[in-house]
Amino acid sequence: MIPKKNVEDLILKHSNLEKELASGELENKVFAEKSKEYSDLNEIINDAKSYISFDNDQKDLEKIINDKESDNEIKLMAEQELSDLKLNHNKNEKKLKFFLLPKDEADKKNAIIEIRAGTGGLEASLFAGDLFKMYEKVCHKKKWNLEIISISKSEAGGLKEVIATIRGNNIYSTLKYESGVHRVQRVPDTETQGRVHTSAATVAVLPEAEEVDVKINETDLRIDVFRAGGPGGQSVNTTDSAVRITHIPTGISVSQQDEKSQHKNKAKGMKILRSRIYELERSRIEQERSQDRKTKIGSGDRSERIRTYNFPQGRVTDHRINLTLHKLEEFLEGEAFDEMIETLTLQAQEESLSSL
Repeated sequence: MIPKKNVEDLILKHSNLEKELASGELENKVFAEKSKEYSDLNEIINDAKSYISFDNDQKDLEKIINDKESDNEIKLMAEQELSDLKLNHNKNEKKLKFFLLPKDEADKKNAIIEIRAGTGGLEASLFAGDLFKMYEKVCHKKKWNLEIISISKSEAGGLKEVIATIRGNNIYSTLKYESGVHRVQRVPDTETQGRVHTSAATVAVLPEAEEVDVKINETDLRIDVFRAGGPGGQSVNTTDSAVRITHIPTGISVSQQDEKSQHKNKAKGMKILRSRIYELERSRIEQERSQDRKTKIGSGDRSERIRTYNFPQGRVTDHRINLTLHKLEEFLEGEAFDEMIETLTLQAQEESLSSL
């Protein structure tokens, strides 16, 4: 049961925001922030008011039901109304519990996604490429902006590694459950006897950190410059444009060589480094908060096998929630992606509720 005081505070907050927004005295930035907060509360305010009025409404109906002078038809109507009231109350309580759950401050941030080929040689790199195409299609469908930070292709036409920024609304909250090992089972093009091979790729989704989120001292950085390798023309291979940045306190290291400019490579490298340090600190705080429990979903463990894409059977299975969709093609086209994410999010919320 939710303490009434918590729900009453929500109603009071909604009322106060309404007055502030109508006052015309707020600066543009503050107005935008409070408008968003007011909009979020609007989605739950009627449920909150119904939750608060439940006890009085129940007493009124029970009074009619227990009144010996009430005729049977009115009693039957009151009993039906009471039944509906209790059902609605339970629904409202669940909605309010979800709303009052502690929010992940990173949920509204943009994300940096890192995909790397794992075990399985060239076939793993082809699968890494397929995963990247899938996320590209999801971004296109949702009108998100995807920008490649660095990319390394394999001889087979797949990807050894790709790092990209994804910008839009509530990106991290949607993609954070993608972190982990993605496994594929299929017959590679190079397989002559039709045997199914198993390969893997790792995905890491990090909230994009701003400078205000992470303070990095220049004295904590070791910056090495070197000559870029691979394709890119004469100017790439004959100038020290590639940059390796190491954050000495954490040991986190980032290399960047996609740009011809050392300055641009450093800027891109710092973006990745900042997000990795931010995620490391978030993970540390989360572990301290929940040392006595380990949630099945959202652990962010990149070594954990989270999903299998089985081509012969046309299915995709998420092992954390035991959900199998026989829609592999649609999933890789980004069409069935939301179905998986919504189930993961709901399950994670249920786990959070049970651990409160």
